[in-house]
Amino acid sequence: MRAAASPLLSSGLLTDVGRQRSVNQDAALALDLPQGGLYAVADGMGGHAAGELAANLALDSLSQHYLDGRASPPERLAEAVQAANLAVLRHAVGEYVGMGTTLLALLVDRGAALVAHVGDSRAYLLRSGELHRLTDDHSWVAEQVRLGHLTEEEARHHQWRSVVSNALGGEERVRLELFGLPLRAGDRLLLCSDGLSGVVGDRALLELLMRPQAPERAARTLVNAANDAGGPDNITAVVVDILRDTRPPRYALPGRQEGGPLYVDVLLSAQRGSSPLTYLLLILAYFTLLGVMLVPEHRPLIGLLGALLLVGVTAAQRQARARLGRPPPRPAPIRAGTRPGGGDPRETPG
Repeated sequence: MRAAASPLLSSGLLTDVGRQRSVNQDAALALDLPQGGLYAVADGMGGHAAGELAANLALDSLSQHYLDGRASPPERLAEAVQAANLAVLRHAVGEYVGMGTTLLALLVDRGAALVAHVGDSRAYLLRSGELHRLTDDHSWVAEQVRLGHLTEEEARHHQWRSVVSNALGGEERVRLELFGLPLRAGDRLLLCSDGLSGVVGDRALLELLMRPQAPERAARTLVNAANDAGGPDNITAVVVDILRDTRPPRYALPGRQEGGPLYVDVLLSAQRGSSPLTYLLLILAYFTLLGVMLVPEHRPLIGLLGALLLVGVTAAQRQARARLGRPPPRPAPIRAGTRPGGGDPRETPG
């Protein structure tokens, strides 16, 4: 008799109102799946009742539409985020006008992870003693940091630090970042709202995540650290540990796109390959075959010209996909035991 396989992962989550708020507008999701799990953090906005409603609507819609989807996991995840966006948008009427929420979703599918990102919640990967920040904030101050107009320390204390430039519920088509990465045994993933990342610096996060604690205890330790730092906002942490190596999925993992978030239909078109270049390929193939059949005396020439055109269009299509999937430069990870100033240039003290 075969022994039962060890579990692929272990997870824990905690959301807390913090020390200075009366209502928790954060929400978190942990959904077990046959080959992994779906995890998410939402940080609502638009007033007490509106923000709480938006965050919970987004997570309910995300999980339901992902489970009901039939496309490949990257497409299903993007479609589920769009469904969550519409759920928030359609409820933003009357007393709820102007409500919205950030959404950060992590899909673990066998030996890979897919990240869908809207807003300023953050995803981190702890691997071999190094902390890698996986997401860039969709916020006004983050854009100023990228342009060199603000330092990380200035951004952390700026009066507009909570102003997001991208959220669910703002328009019919959501803008998001979607990318994948391979996983291996020993990886620890963190999803958190800005109530944690805004007050606990990356170096302190590294030290806390390095502790040999189960995910549930690790999430509690992180929330406690944010409260000890003043707890000015709602705090949410989702910790996922990868326990064993698993073969990667068969589909291609989407790469990080340049230029920040893209509209969901653009991402889905790239994922499905349904770009104008694809249609041009089909048209060229059709007319090449038609020419070979109708003008047999020029069959070699028609075939050669058709083949050259097909090769040229295929090369252009590959270059376009490469530009979409090419990762932007990432900061150096923070390493355990390094001195301040020797790790991530965006790091600030916790």
